[in-house]
Amino acid sequence: MKLSVAQLSTQLNQSALPPVIWLSGDEPLLVIEASDLVRASAKQAGITERKVIEVDAKFDGAELIASNQSMSLFGDRELIELRLTSKFNDKGRKALMEYIETANPDNCLLIISDRIEAAQSKAKWFNKLVEAGWWVPIWPIEHHQLGGWLKQRFAQMNLTADQDAIALMVERIDGNLLAAKQEIEKLALLTDNQNITAETVLASVSDSSRYTVFDLASAMLSGDLTRSLKILSGLRGEGVEPPIVLWLLTRELRLVIELAEAGPQGLASAFKRLRVFDKRQNDYRQALNRASLVHYQQCLLACSEIDAMIKGQIKADPWDKLSELTVAVSAPQIAAYSL
Repeated sequence: MKLSVAQLSTQLNQSALPPVIWLSGDEPLLVIEASDLVRASAKQAGITERKVIEVDAKFDGAELIASNQSMSLFGDRELIELRLTSKFNDKGRKALMEYIETANPDNCLLIISDRIEAAQSKAKWFNKLVEAGWWVPIWPIEHHQLGGWLKQRFAQMNLTADQDAIALMVERIDGNLLAAKQEIEKLALLTDNQNITAETVLASVSDSSRYTVFDLASAMLSGDLTRSLKILSGLRGEGVEPPIVLWLLTRELRLVIELAEAGPQGLASAFKRLRVFDKRQNDYRQALNRASLVHYQQCLLACSEIDAMIKGQIKADPWDKLSELTVAVSAPQIAAYSL
């Protein structure tokens, strides 16, 4: 059975633990919290022992099968945790299927991994696992959801925060939920006043925002110029190399151009053909409404100039031109590449 994070807590309270629970996601805090929920539920169900198995590329499943077949000296139930640092190889998959078919009812298997790719989620062996247990895909908190998430976290600490405080928190911890949790806990300790203001945040919360190139894509396509430039600066500060950022910008521009060429009538089929997920389609729609096909074609041509700078064929700082290109996509009306 496939569950959302929100459904996990309810299911744990209402149902017996299944033979296997798979938690997958790229947001560390949310995965940690979901894992803690499962462990607490297992303990409440009388599972007192815990075995952790690291799964790498050489994992053959022997330790998993042995754990499933072994009996504790005192008959204690066991939570077996598989922590994936790589995908299951053939031997690992066969061992996992064997475990599911012969699962010891006294035990529970908890699998923790990064995000599951679409192709893997459609595999027969994976669907067999989902039928036998629970799969909980854990998605990151989107930028537009972060304010509401912060309000909820403040409420859990018996705190309230005004709109200015929330906006400032979003700016300072964007993309880093672990830092957000720590800052909220710090505010709860430092302030006697249960109402958090922007002044409180300014005095206490450090800038812990953290981004990926995919955050840049979303901000840029949606037309959020301020956030786009902040993310670009953050990527540079974190040591991300210009070719990676250029690859991202080039890829997004090619997608926008293909969508623009499809026209309004063919947009739905183009989204499907190009495998643009539903939750990302609005970003591309905003980009299409913001500028013409010719503008984005010119932006794509500018990528070759940046590539030449990266290769040393043109003497200039590629980061400067990457900034100009980011502006051109986010805010065509003020960009150097506008037509």
